[in-house]
Amino acid sequence: MHVTLRTAVAQPPAQVMAGFTRDLFEALAPPFPRLRVLRFDGCRPGDHVDIELDTLVTRLSWTSLIVDAGVLPDGTHFFVDEGQRLPPPLRYWRHRHLIEPGPDGGSVIVDALEYRTASRLLDRLLYPAMWAQFAWRKPIYRRWFSKLK
Repeated sequence: MHVTLRTAVAQPPAQVMAGFTRDLFEALAPPFPRLRVLRFDGCRPGDHVDIELDTLVTRLSWTSLIVDAGVLPDGTHFFVDEGQRLPPPLRYWRHRHLIEPGPDGGSVIVDALEYRTASRLLDRLLYPAMWAQFAWRKPIYRRWFSKLK
């Protein structure tokens, strides 16, 4: 299943890419499930991100590996994380972060994710929650990457 959200921000792509830090990652966390960052190496190939999700019933581990990153000829900066250890019911996770040149010297942050469970029906049932988790980021991105920073 694919989910794609786009958010226009005021800063240029290189500055936005440099802003993808542990602090931003923690700021982007939705209120539920509670997220605790155990490890955040960065956004370069080979970097790891390990988190723990607290669902109030149990704690679930999630480990992602940055598998690709760079700058495209059009000036788009990007990095890609793939899930290595995923919480149930997820079986596959690939999240492409694109920072495209936008109007007036700003950028458009594109969260393009692909996920799978054991069932296409469950994939579809999870779609609203996945969309909401990433829609939550939009105002945070706008604040974080305002011209004032």
